[in-house]
Amino acid sequence: MTRPVTLFTGQWADLPLEEVARLAAGWGYDGLEIACWGDHLDPWRWDDDDYIRDRLDLLERHGLKVWAISNHLKGQAVCDDPIDQRHRDILSDRVWGDGDPEGVRQRAAEEMKNTARLAAKLGVKTVVGFTGSSIWKYVAMFPPVSQEAVDAGYQDFADRWNPILDVFDEVGVRFAHEVHPSEIAYDYWTTVRTLEAIGHREAFGLNWDPSHFVWQQLDPVGFILEFRDRIYHVDCKDVKLNIGNGRNGRLGSHLAWADLRRGWDFVSTGRGDVPWEASFRALNSIGYDGPISVEWEDAGMDRLQGAPEALEFVRRNAFAAPEAAFDAAFSSR
Repeated sequence: MTRPVTLFTGQWADLPLEEVARLAAGWGYDGLEIACWGDHLDPWRWDDDDYIRDRLDLLERHGLKVWAISNHLKGQAVCDDPIDQRHRDILSDRVWGDGDPEGVRQRAAEEMKNTARLAAKLGVKTVVGFTGSSIWKYVAMFPPVSQEAVDAGYQDFADRWNPILDVFDEVGVRFAHEVHPSEIAYDYWTTVRTLEAIGHREAFGLNWDPSHFVWQQLDPVGFILEFRDRIYHVDCKDVKLNIGNGRNGRLGSHLAWADLRRGWDFVSTGRGDVPWEASFRALNSIGYDGPISVEWEDAGMDRLQGAPEALEFVRRNAFAAPEAAFDAAFSSR
């Protein structure tokens, strides 16, 4: 079966959803992975039937479908410590409120619950997003960090996300956590620990985005095979390494995107170092039949050129698994 190819709208939220849908349909995308910011989706309106109908009608007008929605920005605030100006810049006034950190976390958690309810109303089974992390600030492990402090971070994640996941279970929707630096799970071993922290409950799975593996020297193909039962969604984003000169570092050096002194940068899908063919073969091997969503990011390229080019690349390379082995013909009668 050919998997649908969708466009993630998060990087297009400066445009009205109607305009993004028009562009995506014109390029030939099958649907959208719709972000819960800008005017694209408002989780607080999950119980407004007219609003739900309006969003679905918009997609229908452009011949598009939706298989997943995303709420990375509010998910980020559920566990983060500290809550600061960075969050003020990405959160709605409703979630930010008076800026009191614990109040922000609690309102962000309520929005994530509403995102599950909204997904169910839209007929969507997967919500993609971030979790935030109270211990990401310790990633350098200096000043020295005790094991107790690390353990407390995973417990904080479990305490805050289990009630959210209860709502996901209630409405029959799954959460696909994007394994990503600054989150509770950002590499292989932290993903193992994160799943253990919530007792491997089925409501919590993973969004496979290889761009964050490659610059960390993690194997994106092996990750698919290892967590085969937890790959709930796939985002196609690419990354290019630039670390061969002895100056450019893997941590980015606090340099802006597209600065050529960076050790790595996001690039249009197909133009980087992600092993796409091996990755698509691995997805076939685990039976992944969900959408392949293009998360287009490239600070050095115009998105109106990059998004259709990325679609063409995915269409050409994300081949479907065969219905029968090639050597089955040898024994046919």
